[in-house]
Amino acid sequence: MGLRVTTFATIWVLMVCAVASADTIHLKNGRTILADHVRENGSRYEYEVGDDTYAIPKSSVERVEAGGMPASAASSGAAKSVGELPAFIPADSLANEGDLPKTIVKDGKVDPDALAKLESKGNAELSATADFIAGKFEFDQGNIDQARRYFDSALRFQPENSTVLIYYAALLVRTGNPSQALPYAQRAVSAAPDSPDAYTVLGYAQQASDRTKDAVASWKHSLELRPDPAVQQYLEKAQREQNVETDFAQRESSHFVLHYEGKQTSEAFRGQILAALESDYDDLARDLGTPPRDNVLVTLYTEQAFFDVTRAPSWSGALNDGKLRIPISGLNSMTPELARVLKHELAHSFINQISAGRCPPWLHEGIAQLLEPKSLGKDGPQLARLFKSQSNIPLNVLEGSFMRFSGAQAYVAYAESLAAVSYINDSYGMGDIQRILQRLSEGSSTEAALRATIHSDYGQLESDLAKYLSDKYGE
Repeated sequence: MGLRVTTFATIWVLMVCAVASADTIHLKNGRTILADHVRENGSRYEYEVGDDTYAIPKSSVERVEAGGMPASAASSGAAKSVGELPAFIPADSLANEGDLPKTIVKDGKVDPDALAKLESKGNAELSATADFIAGKFEFDQGNIDQARRYFDSALRFQPENSTVLIYYAALLVRTGNPSQALPYAQRAVSAAPDSPDAYTVLGYAQQASDRTKDAVASWKHSLELRPDPAVQQYLEKAQREQNVETDFAQRESSHFVLHYEGKQTSEAFRGQILAALESDYDDLARDLGTPPRDNVLVTLYTEQAFFDVTRAPSWSGALNDGKLRIPISGLNSMTPELARVLKHELAHSFINQISAGRCPPWLHEGIAQLLEPKSLGKDGPQLARLFKSQSNIPLNVLEGSFMRFSGAQAYVAYAESLAAVSYINDSYGMGDIQRILQRLSEGSSTEAALRATIHSDYGQLESDLAKYLSDKYGE
């Protein structure tokens, strides 16, 4: 996401916000959950985020810490992610097989011997179920490549198992492969025409494949089968997009599909935008590698239409939600600022592809700013003072979405993100940034990926960053 805020004068506002009470749940798999309040209740922890209450087994939790920015400011208010799909319930015919998840997953990892033993029984339904359970475990852990292998194996035993097809399609959408996801989602709908989840994931794949009209139809059908506030939010956004873009035209280049309103821009200006994007694509492919597999969708809006469709915070200057959404009101030719915005938003598509959709916001935004390119400049000295007084926003808080930040908070979050990535790049090089993203794609937590590459957890990174800023800006 691009940022509109242009001053650093309100940075100290964050000092007030940062001391507000919140709790952090540290999971055994390395991930964290930011919550407004956590309480124990028997064998589980219950926690609150805004108006919602959730629960998690104590067996999944390493520790709970108090302190930090409230979760309501740090977490996204968007609808649930593609990965939050319904729990799988084995068919009744498998009741005699015992507790399959406990048989297959032992000590926090899939037991290949147990899986092979189940497959050797020659029961296709049992084998598909066992491989699905293994795949879902890896999917939940973020081990995308391993999850994909298990889902492939499950589908060899039961090619039309709707549950496996739903999860497989979700995995492909999450990792930036919607065109590959479409046939799996369509098969899921054919196999389970009364499943709201099949229509939901089909809508995800269609929307990401630039088939908004079809996505609207799929999500409407899903909601007819089962009301769901999250799906309702996706539907409403798609309908806003459809209404705004009714008369939009389309132009394509080697790697991009550009949507635009004909009277809004000249043919020459659209050509400049596509030329700039193609050049950025080549630069990012060189700097980061692993470009998006599908053509990148880009939509040009008036400023009003941009906010009507995205409902983004007022401080945002552009958005990449799988599509590059760019407001260009008042422009009739390429400017240096627009060039930076285009490259920044395109960088997010590369980062998402390399990290399999698992890159935290601070790293996402830091890399995108670095590659615009953007430097800390005049913000450096004040950032140095912020870190010296330990009044910065903790990096683990910046693993949550920036979308609920005020303009002042967002400005600091972006500046800290750029500072952290600039430090990593200056100290270790772009190669280690690529390796961090690769580790994330393989299922590592952010801190585990940092430890494996630059040998720092968040505490050490923040300490090193404070010294980097002090040395660089004389604070």
